[in-house]
Amino acid sequence: MKIKRIAIVGAGTAGWLAANHLGHEFRADPDVQIVVIESADVPTIGVGEGTVPYIMKGLERFGINEAELLLQCDTTFKQGIKFVNWLDKEIHGDNHYYHPFDSPYPAGFDITPYWLTKREQIPFDDVGIQARFAELGLAPKTRRSVGYQAPLAYAYHFNAVKFAALLAKNARQRYRVQHQVATITGAELDDHGLIRCLTTSEGAALHFDFYVDCSGFASVLIDKTLQVPFISKADELFTDRALVQQVPLEADAALPPYTTATAHSAGWIWDIPLTTRRGTGFVYSSKHMADDEARRQFAAYLGVDTTTFAPRQISMPIGYRSTFWQGNCVALGLAQGFVEPLEATSILVTDFAAEMLARHFPRQYDDITVCQPYFNKVLRYVWDGVIDFIKLHYFLSDRQDSAFWQENRDESKLSEQLKSRLAMFRLRPPQQSDFFSRFDLFNEKNFLYVLYGMKFQTNIQPLTADEIKQSERLLLSNQELVANAGRDFVLHQHWLKDFQQAASLSTVGSA
Repeated sequence: MKIKRIAIVGAGTAGWLAANHLGHEFRADPDVQIVVIESADVPTIGVGEGTVPYIMKGLERFGINEAELLLQCDTTFKQGIKFVNWLDKEIHGDNHYYHPFDSPYPAGFDITPYWLTKREQIPFDDVGIQARFAELGLAPKTRRSVGYQAPLAYAYHFNAVKFAALLAKNARQRYRVQHQVATITGAELDDHGLIRCLTTSEGAALHFDFYVDCSGFASVLIDKTLQVPFISKADELFTDRALVQQVPLEADAALPPYTTATAHSAGWIWDIPLTTRRGTGFVYSSKHMADDEARRQFAAYLGVDTTTFAPRQISMPIGYRSTFWQGNCVALGLAQGFVEPLEATSILVTDFAAEMLARHFPRQYDDITVCQPYFNKVLRYVWDGVIDFIKLHYFLSDRQDSAFWQENRDESKLSEQLKSRLAMFRLRPPQQSDFFSRFDLFNEKNFLYVLYGMKFQTNIQPLTADEIKQSERLLLSNQELVANAGRDFVLHQHWLKDFQQAASLSTVGSA
């Protein structure tokens, strides 16, 4: 039997990303009908506002003009993450390091071995140029850059609610995706354990052939109906709560072209600049910090009155489902799993999983048993790799000021793969061959910036005279590029303002 009717339960970012990926896949098949079902009673989380460059592939494939994204979603550019106070202040001072999006291999030549001989004089994020461009507050694009292209790698910060609305408009107009409002309370199963129909709060039964659970932490289908177990990773990653607050932008405020992640005694704070406001969040471990103390510290960070400060609190179950695809149901987004958004993990994994589902979607019911095992195998690998990379940030910290940081250095809490990799990286720097799967969403380039930004020690290997000469030449070339940055690049906020003004004049001219 051909699969013709697909229901996506949930209309947040995950639901509409899935709708676009599936809509694009079935764009030439008029028999397939995709319906996004939105609950009028359940608000979206709406705090996933940072991305990585991976998202650009999908947006361009969907036919979404980058100008639309910039103008309609309060979008700013993101060139990476600035990590503040992730190391011991007594040893390193008020430290910070960057995880930029550029490659630490200038001109394709790995100068890491040379850098290790100079590590006391040169921060590792100075190996490339992007961290220094970000610190100067420059946009990654020049005024001549076209959509989805720029001299420097970049991603976006955006208003998550507006981004979902942009995805929704595109899915409806370009891919004929339908939108239905109904509160899904559960589902009925047939004799084979497959979902037969959805049930609504009004007692209706909605029949489809295939179901995508994007219902967030509620996990209405994968958890409450199919009862797929949740594998907790709370013993590896301790941060299980977040306080969230939107903050107005001050007049003429600078717009950093990066996310700021500031560590505190029991977690960290995200600070994301949009064109209209800042999105901030205080991530913490409830085992190591009381809720009132978290609220007090968050208020102090924002410089607001503690007595009237009432941020939204979100509980964060860290982990993933033991099975992501069961029968005729696939879970995506928060229904599939969750890891704190330290490296923009939520949208990244959701986008990747939705694309993979679309590329491996069964056309016939009998094909489910062929497609399902591979999808589950790959996503399990992806989730384990993401958790390892996030854990790396905490494990490498040498902060001594709280039990939270001390417990994070317990090597017994590391996966066997992460232990093995760190042992190898103590002997030599990470290499591409250490990340042999195309499903390593974080690879040697990401590890290099985090490892050496956090003062990881690797054995120094002897170098030839030619290797030393080429490394020094590349570093000098990068210094010259940074010194001359002002010729072609402008401040981030100026680029965005000029773009908005040009778009406004273009609209007036075409009216």
